[in-house]
Amino acid sequence: MLTRTRAQELRKNATKEENHLWYDFLKNHPLQFRRQKPFGRYIVDFYCDRAKLVIELDGSQHFEEDGLQYDAARTEYLQQVEKLRVIRFTNLDIKTNFEGVCAAINREVELNVPSSVAAAPRHLPPGEGLKKPHT
Repeated sequence: MLTRTRAQELRKNATKEENHLWYDFLKNHPLQFRRQKPFGRYIVDFYCDRAKLVIELDGSQHFEEDGLQYDAARTEYLQQVEKLRVIRFTNLDIKTNFEGVCAAINREVELNVPSSVAAAPRHLPPGEGLKKPHT
C-alpha cells in the first residue's frame, strides 16, 4: 500500500490517545503540527516542521521484540537521514499524565525553534509566545 494512502487511513482510524493529544493540544498549538506524516517508507504520528520534531505514541505492540526493532530502525532513519528529533510517549502517559506530556512537547518545541519563529507563531498575534499546556 502506498505510504500516503496508508497515512490517510491511519488519520481516519486514530487511536483514542492519538485523538486526545491531537484535538486537545496539538491541533491548536501555536506552531503547526501534522498527523500521520510520511517520511520515506515510514509514517510518524505527529510532526512539526518548524521544530523538526516528531512525536510518537506507543501502544503495547511497540514493546514486543518486533516492535522494538522496527521503532529503533525508524528512529535511526528519522534522526540520521531526515535530521529530525524524535520523542516518544506511551498511551499510558497520555491517559495518566496528559499535562506532563504537553509540557514536555512544549519544552522540545522551545529548544528546537529559533527565537524569531517562536516569537511569531502561525496563528497568534506577535508576542503571544507558545501555548502552555492545559491545567
